[in-house]
Amino acid sequence: MIKTITMLETNLNHPGLNTHKFGSLRGLNGEDVFEAYAQNKTPGAYRVFWHYGPDETVDKKRVPVITIIAITSHP
Repeated sequence: MIKTITMLETNLNHPGLNTHKFGSLRGLNGEDVFEAYAQNKTPGAYRVFWHYGPDETVDKKRVPVITIIAITSHP
């Protein structure tokens, strides 16, 4: 799971994550939710659901943030 979180932090489009929009779920403020694979081709593989924002401000500079809303096993 740590490897997956690191990839999300550095490259949301990493091919190993297979990130894609998850159409049947929205964030609290209507944000698009995305699904990323933490594991693949493994029984009980985990999925990470996340959305963009809310961004933060540090030293008057915008810092992009993603919010992980769930980490679940894939049925």
